[in-house]
Amino acid sequence: MAGTKDTSGPTGTPDKDYNLVWYVEACLSNALRLETYIQDAEREKDTEVADLFRRAQADSRKGADLGKQLLRNRLKG
Repeated sequence: MAGTKDTSGPTGTPDKDYNLVWYVEACLSNALRLETYIQDAEREKDTEVADLFRRAQADSRKGADLGKQLLRNRLKG
């Protein structure tokens, strides 16, 4: 296929569904990591930083939810 770049690399998986699985996992992993950062900021009574991390965590959860929905729809069909 002209113009198609092989992105399989070392995994051998040039699969956009696999990429969605990775994306969901990365979003959830980030949300989990941010929980630690929120606790650290709260322990230091730095509400400004804690609030920033909470917003970032919400965005990561939203990304995971959107990715899961898209993946669910694609795997059904």
